[in-house]
Amino acid sequence: MRRDSIFYKLFQQCPTLLFELLTNPPTNAEAYRFDSVAVKEPKFEIDGVFLPPENEGAGVVYFCEVQFQKDEQLYERVFAESALYFYRNRARFSDWQAVIIYPSRSIEQSDTHPHRSLLNGGQVLRVYLDELGDIRQLPLWVAIMVLTTVEESQAPQEARYLLTRTREEVSESTSRAIMEIITTIMVYKFEQLSRREVESMLDITIKQTRVYREIKEEGREEGREEATVNLVIRLLTKRFGELSQETRSSISGLPLPVLEDLSEALLDFTSVADLQAWLEGR
Repeated sequence: MRRDSIFYKLFQQCPTLLFELLTNPPTNAEAYRFDSVAVKEPKFEIDGVFLPPENEGAGVVYFCEVQFQKDEQLYERVFAESALYFYRNRARFSDWQAVIIYPSRSIEQSDTHPHRSLLNGGQVLRVYLDELGDIRQLPLWVAIMVLTTVEESQAPQEARYLLTRTREEVSESTSRAIMEIITTIMVYKFEQLSRREVESMLDITIKQTRVYREIKEEGREEGREEATVNLVIRLLTKRFGELSQETRSSISGLPLPVLEDLSEALLDFTSVADLQAWLEGR
């Protein structure tokens, strides 16, 4: 399952989600901004960085790493990235903390002895999703995070339950975003099924998703294929800036079924490089 993009979307939609996992969250948690950053020389990619508001003076910066596969040098990398980023931005921050999210303890790095001071000193929080409790008793956003770890036999009923909670607890715009995240989680969990089959499993229709609603609205004024091309290009431009003429031409030449696949796939893209790789794969 491509969990990196799922958790990135979760933190984008709800930056305060990280602080729901902490025992002592900052008092200004609502003002934090989520970002992902690259630290050069050497280049490190940090999964998630939660930045304190700039207008309140130096604050605590939080680093987040989501780890669903065993990595015997995870702590070496995470602490090197965090320390280097903190060093290069020392004037902006008063302190740093790291949060490592695991599906279970079995995935954690085996040899933690060299890092005992950090791991046992309160500066690093390790979260094991399977130990957070009953998914139905957790805050909604935390429950969606836990859904990524639920067994296939239980996942459909828990996903439907979370969709029901979503409709009851959040606004319509947020509800649509959560619906798409839950659908994406289930698509990755049931790779043998199509997105339409997954939506049928969840008792939602493809017409309920944002992409297809917009396609339908535009389709009233112009042909469906032309509307889909225009919509996909507009969504990509909004996310990544102006596209090259070559890329626009490649998208315009796609048949309708492939365009519809692209309208779903683009929700997972984090850069133009992801789009180019997708197009080349077709």
